[in-house]
Amino acid sequence: MKTFLFQGDSITDANRDDDDDFSLGCGYALFIGDDFAKGRKDELKFINRGVSGDRITDVYARIKEDIINLKPDFMSILIGVNDVAHELTMQCGVDTKKFEMIYGMLIEEIKEALPDIKIIIMEPFVLKGSATSELWSDYKKEVKARGEAAKRAALKYGLCFVELQNKFDEACADGDTSYWSVDGVHPTAAGHQIIKEELSKVISDII
Repeated sequence: MKTFLFQGDSITDANRDDDDDFSLGCGYALFIGDDFAKGRKDELKFINRGVSGDRITDVYARIKEDIINLKPDFMSILIGVNDVAHELTMQCGVDTKKFEMIYGMLIEEIKEALPDIKIIIMEPFVLKGSATSELWSDYKKEVKARGEAAKRAALKYGLCFVELQNKFDEACADGDTSYWSVDGVHPTAAGHQIIKEELSKVISDII
């Protein structure tokens, strides 16, 4: 049986049950797990190890327990918005240069331990909402910078990259973000569907 691992922050975590190893939460990981598990009961299992509040440094700190030791065949990573938010609100974020450096270290160590793994890098995104409107220009600029860094990392290591910011921007073209995001950071169910649709396209090509 092959294993697909979801890794990231609260967007991936999506209120999963930490006491249940196979809880996928209530977001895009669950939607994808439901879709791809059909007819593959003995072929494919999904694991979610997203942790609310995580930055790239936190994912790196969990690399052994929550990535390598699980020996996934496939893995997606969605990280970056907290690297910005924590800096803007608590001065403990991760700047773009360090973000890209740690991302590279993370990928290299995963591939060294699991040479056959297929990794999907997902673009961090942000919308204007209650959590971001006060510092909107900073959020928009800095999250874009982390997204560009994530894309450079994907290109450097020949990994699949899933664009998300433009998909959310297109969905919010009418100026109403509330249908897609609770606060500008966390997606609604509809927002999770956007992530699910974009990530599913890549998963279908690699599994």
